[in-house]
Amino acid sequence: MPPTPSPPTDTPGRIMAREMAEQPAVLRRILAEGAPVIARVAREIAARTPRFVLLTARGTSDNAALYAKYLLEIKLGLPCGLTSMSTVTAYGARPDLTDVLVVVVSQSGGSPDLVASTRAAREAGAITLAVTNNPDSPLAAVAEYHIDILAGPERALPATKTYTASLLSLYLFVEGLGGGDGAAAEPLPDLAAQLLARHDEIRTLAARYRFAERMVITSRGYGYPTAKEAALKLMETSYIPALSYSGADLLHGPLAMVDNVSPVIAVVTDGKGGEALQPVLDRLRGRGADLVVIGPADRARGASAGFVLPTEGVAEEVQPVLEIIPLQLLAYEVTIARGQDPDAPRALAKVTETR
Repeated sequence: MPPTPSPPTDTPGRIMAREMAEQPAVLRRILAEGAPVIARVAREIAARTPRFVLLTARGTSDNAALYAKYLLEIKLGLPCGLTSMSTVTAYGARPDLTDVLVVVVSQSGGSPDLVASTRAAREAGAITLAVTNNPDSPLAAVAEYHIDILAGPERALPATKTYTASLLSLYLFVEGLGGGDGAAAEPLPDLAAQLLARHDEIRTLAARYRFAERMVITSRGYGYPTAKEAALKLMETSYIPALSYSGADLLHGPLAMVDNVSPVIAVVTDGKGGEALQPVLDRLRGRGADLVVIGPADRARGASAGFVLPTEGVAEEVQPVLEIIPLQLLAYEVTIARGQDPDAPRALAKVTETR
């Protein structure tokens, strides 16, 4: 399938568009070049039998880390937690991390709090792994192990290709920890290319959100990190307040704010996560919500609109790599429709130096 052409050089969003279009090639590169390295790192760490896992990240990388949490707990039965870096960097806490695997996910590997907390974790006895797009970064240098996600330079402020590259790299790492071969990921590059070729469908869908004042995005299971990442992309590009909820949490109160005006996007993973979300979809339809379903065709019935994902025969645990692509395109198209430039969100920098 031919690559999606990049917009002219004077078009708003041209950098983000180009980097979204690179995703199939990036996924192929990881499978061809990165997988052997990731498998070696996973084998070395598995031999040290970590007793549990702590995941550390910010922003988009935090959503990738949440995906890894689902993988580690479901596939390997390893208890996991998402860390609060300020306990170390601001409060000076020094927990005993002997035999704990600390995985730090960062596109740039340059944020001071990530570097400081990783150094502290290693000093406290942890096995430390940095997953970055920059093997020469301070984070890669301070961690004991490193995985390069091989996405190439990413210049648009909204992260797109580094997100899907992080997901695939983390999936292959978890597979390696458990002695798996990661074969479920093989179809992803071609399927990603198919999704990018359906850009016109997303452009049509985006027209309904041009004047939206807020949005709700929901999912369950492996799809929940996708909902959080989609909300982040919409907020940082189009400035629409986008609230992300687990479907279970949505029913515990926030459902009251859902009406027939504010759009709801449901990310429906084809598998147990989608089955768990079905009662939430029924409740949303019952409230007359403006509901858009991103997922299998059979789940879109009764929704206001939908986008069918090519998930038939695709393992549930790798579907998030595909789910986010139409939502990246949606954030891009909504932003363009609102007369803004998704390449340059206001008040943001590519490397956020939190401490």
